[in-house]
Amino acid sequence: MNSKSVEFQAFPNQIIQWYRQNPRDLPWRGTTDPYLIWLSEIILQQTRVAQGLPYYYAFSQTYPTVKDLALAPESEVLRLWQGLGYYSRARNLHACAKWIWFEQNGVFPQTYDQLLLLKGVGSYTAAAISSFAFGEAKAVVDGNVFRVLARYFGLDSDINSSRTKKEFEALANQLIPKDNPAEFNQAMMDFGSRQCTPKNPSCETCPLVKTCFAHTHGLVNQLPVKINKVKVKDRKLNYLVIKCGTEWVWNKRSSGDIWEGLHDFPLQEKTKTLLSEITDAKPIPKSYRHLLSHQRLEAEFAEVEFPAEKRQALYQWCEQEGYLLVSEKEIDELAKPKLIVNFLNDQGI
Repeated sequence: MNSKSVEFQAFPNQIIQWYRQNPRDLPWRGTTDPYLIWLSEIILQQTRVAQGLPYYYAFSQTYPTVKDLALAPESEVLRLWQGLGYYSRARNLHACAKWIWFEQNGVFPQTYDQLLLLKGVGSYTAAAISSFAFGEAKAVVDGNVFRVLARYFGLDSDINSSRTKKEFEALANQLIPKDNPAEFNQAMMDFGSRQCTPKNPSCETCPLVKTCFAHTHGLVNQLPVKINKVKVKDRKLNYLVIKCGTEWVWNKRSSGDIWEGLHDFPLQEKTKTLLSEITDAKPIPKSYRHLLSHQRLEAEFAEVEFPAEKRQALYQWCEQEGYLLVSEKEIDELAKPKLIVNFLNDQGI
């Protein structure tokens, strides 16, 4: 047996031994239910475990089965998702649940290839579900796994490259034990998130330190290589908070929007006709900043009190422009972006 094959055999064994001594108590780790595993994986896309846990509990309790989720109104699903961001995940989750329930007789896809057919499910999520729920030997490759493999094997390709991703997936699939894929995948994710961390990794207590390329060659802080090609644009939003008594004017974001299905306020530059005569808008002396994947938002709000005698004209204007007139007591039921939630919290709503 050559040194390379010894290394390939030793690596998964050491990772799994580390995991058995350092397991995380996570609610989805104790189940093979593909629905609950899928739910957890979608929630954890672009989300830290600590942030995602309350949402997992809320969803799994409110919708304990794929049928429950499929039969729920989208507005309710988005409202429960509120504050987690990347709302396309929630819309895809709901659409997939309906497809599974109504088109597949409630039978969840059971293989990696079948899982890839689900909207919002990529290679990582498909590998996680197929290995955790069905024991398929498909390796997960996320940011944590990229980091562990890059450092241990000394791989310096740009991990933002699709070609590199395929190379790492091929390597991980060489390493994964065919008789224990679920535990290996969980071990790799946990090892990267808790031991081989992005900054200040715990090399002094690492069971792989003697054979780790990055540690041996002083490259721990240089690997993995990630060339950031995402350009973040600055965007300014000027909102009008229009009130008439206890009713507020709301805008439901349209199809194709990053906040599709969520509610915010009319933007000042898009208000027409009826509001063009309003001159007593009162600026609220605070701006709000919010970071999206490709945008840095800065929002300012101005309040407009509409006279009660013109309520009917306001209602007609809302119908004409596609806005909603919502009573204050019903505002909490609307699904809203985090930016708007923060503003309302400051207003005591």
